[in-house]
Amino acid sequence: MASASEFAWSKDFVVGLIGMGDMGKMYARRLSSAGWRIMACDREEKYDELVEEFADHTNVQILRNGHLVSRASNYIIYSVEAAAIDRVVAQYGPSTRLGAIVGGQTSCKDPEIKAFEKFLPSDVDIVSCHSLHGPNVDPRGQPLVLIKHRASDESFDKVESVLRCLNSTHVYLSAKEHDRITADTQAVTHAAFLSMGKAWHANKQFPWEGSRYVGGIENVKINLMLRIYAQKWHVYAGLAILNPEAHKQIGQFAKSTTELFYLMLEGRADELRERVYAARDKVFGREGSPKWAPEPLLPHGVLDRFSLGKKPETRLPNNHLSLLAMVDCWSKLGIVPYDHMICSTPLFRLWLGVTEHLFRSPGLLDECLAVGIEDKSFRRDDLQFTIAASGWAECVSLKSFETWRERFAVTQRFFEPRFKGAVEVGQAMIKAVLEGSKD
Repeated sequence: MASASEFAWSKDFVVGLIGMGDMGKMYARRLSSAGWRIMACDREEKYDELVEEFADHTNVQILRNGHLVSRASNYIIYSVEAAAIDRVVAQYGPSTRLGAIVGGQTSCKDPEIKAFEKFLPSDVDIVSCHSLHGPNVDPRGQPLVLIKHRASDESFDKVESVLRCLNSTHVYLSAKEHDRITADTQAVTHAAFLSMGKAWHANKQFPWEGSRYVGGIENVKINLMLRIYAQKWHVYAGLAILNPEAHKQIGQFAKSTTELFYLMLEGRADELRERVYAARDKVFGREGSPKWAPEPLLPHGVLDRFSLGKKPETRLPNNHLSLLAMVDCWSKLGIVPYDHMICSTPLFRLWLGVTEHLFRSPGLLDECLAVGIEDKSFRRDDLQFTIAASGWAECVSLKSFETWRERFAVTQRFFEPRFKGAVEVGQAMIKAVLEGSKD
């Protein structure tokens, strides 16, 4: 692990963190353990709590506000929610130390960069970053996006040196490229899992308690849905609502879901098959020239180890509307998901993995299409899923954070009593998949 002592200029170099949520705390712990001197703050009412929490971290000094952090730090990272970045930078940006480097950790760079350009002094360099994983995922080998927006080579090298202790894989993008790729991968993926949760909530189901949602693909759906609803609502709202690139993706996913569901309801089997196979060819390639690798993304058999429910003797077929709609969405937007693997999140890699599994298994794909037309077992859930997908898309198009928060919170409360065990299982599943476990 790279340490501060390797760099001659590090002796008096201070890293400032404005915002000590889960990611801010992770950065504080990782960077301070590597020898970097950290000055950090959050809202002033959290001062005493943070002082106590970081009392044993000798390299971390908690300050009362962002003015004090900005004045004292050579490199300042704003680790606040995307919806608040404009307000927070307006408040503390003018206090930035002469010649400092400033960046942000938000998941959507458009409002972040606009806030920096608007409120930071002109002598300040801007180098932003984004760790493409959650705070509880080991950053080693995970993508870390670095954005050299307005900076000298020297300033950029210093930022890269500081963050090297995370042992992440550095990916170099512009702010616009970052937002386009996160829209293609994260925003629409989150919309799928958010819609699943709303559908199961609407039907008052804990899906792992029955026999309908058990098995490899179902394990991914349930565990990652619970993982998302166990997080803070703003993590997903900002990425979807503030990212201009995300609106069309989420809107198209809702449209794809609705149109495929209509084909199933109306029994239009030939049209359904033609549309799904056309999407498969466009996204995954034609037979004989596939775009996927020879080995599947997901290790064989690994997902069956992470079920929350008891595995039934016989698997209940599912039409997997969410997976069919995702590939249809990618097809309509011209997205090839493999193009974004270098800066994909663990959640996206899992989602792509199960989608790939379905579409590279012709017998399973044909079974899904037949179930969608002939079997009514999942009609109620599919109806609620379709309604939910359209609801999230409308919320995003209206740019309504309050509506998003309320939609998220009511479903979060429904599943909350089951989070503890479920999130642990989901975390173990992600770890096993990332490590390529075949046990």
